[in-house]
Amino acid sequence: MSERLIMVTPDDVPTGSDSKVNGHLMSNILPPKSYLHRAFSAFIFRPSDGRLLLQKRADEKITFPSMWTNTCCSHPLLLDAEREEKGQMGVRRAVQRKLLHELGIPLETIKLDQMVYVTRIHYLAPSDGKWGEHEIDYVMFIVADVPLEPSPNEVSDTKYVSKDELEAFFKDPQNSFTPWFKLIAQSFLYEWWDHLLEGGKADLERVKGLIESGGERDTIQRMVE
Repeated sequence: MSERLIMVTPDDVPTGSDSKVNGHLMSNILPPKSYLHRAFSAFIFRPSDGRLLLQKRADEKITFPSMWTNTCCSHPLLLDAEREEKGQMGVRRAVQRKLLHELGIPLETIKLDQMVYVTRIHYLAPSDGKWGEHEIDYVMFIVADVPLEPSPNEVSDTKYVSKDELEAFFKDPQNSFTPWFKLIAQSFLYEWWDHLLEGGKADLERVKGLIESGGERDTIQRMVE
């Protein structure tokens, strides 16, 4: 928790850095301090059938433990390689780093240019009375077959789901989900998932073209009051 987060304005302009501890304390997140940091949410779809890889966060996670979420979600850090903004290169490198750390996916398995940047969301979500999230979250889509060797300190379970299976999974009261995953699913995941599978198999190039023509990547989706 001593790693340094990239602190930003609501327009995603870097303002400095702070520790992961300070960045996730609700006493800092709520006004008047309103701490806000940069993050990412990566979604890996299997090429053959377009199923989405989910992970269940480990019980020992400080924020949102034991909850199901998208493939990988974390933060670019205050490292030269992860601060680069052109082409979201810093975020892309952070995605590679965390896929290896959490799921054991080797760096060379997913190239930086295989990731499609979809959009950014701005959201705030308490985890408990002490911890929470307040992020500008970069949403990244990836289509790839990946080997998995999850770290038990980070991930307690994984599964691939179809769109219909995920909708049913959300409705099951026995399951709990991270707030950012629910927000992304409710706002645009299903629509883009349909585009991804129009040809029967996952085709990221088609989605990339639609995203580039639609303007979503130039807009921060506000999901805070």
